[in-house]
Amino acid sequence: MEEIYRLIEEKIKNSGYQRSVSGEEIYEEICDEIEDKDNGSYIFMSKKEDDVLFEYKIDVMDENFNLFYLDINSPEGKFHIDFDAE
Repeated sequence: MEEIYRLIEEKIKNSGYQRSVSGEEIYEEICDEIEDKDNGSYIFMSKKEDDVLFEYKIDVMDENFNLFYLDINSPEGKFHIDFDAE
């Protein structure tokens, strides 16, 4: 799991977003949000700080999920992280 957390953090940092993030917290938040959801595509938002909003696009499947993208809206700008891109 540590590798997944690290990958999330690296992708976000590579987008130019400079604030601190925890890949583990993001992963756990996604798992909490999709618990008991039917299979399908979902978009959900999470307010991280007073001025920072995360928007996730996720496909939920029987035993797992796919995080397509994360958009971060902050005073520093908007950051788009595409997790399907190489």
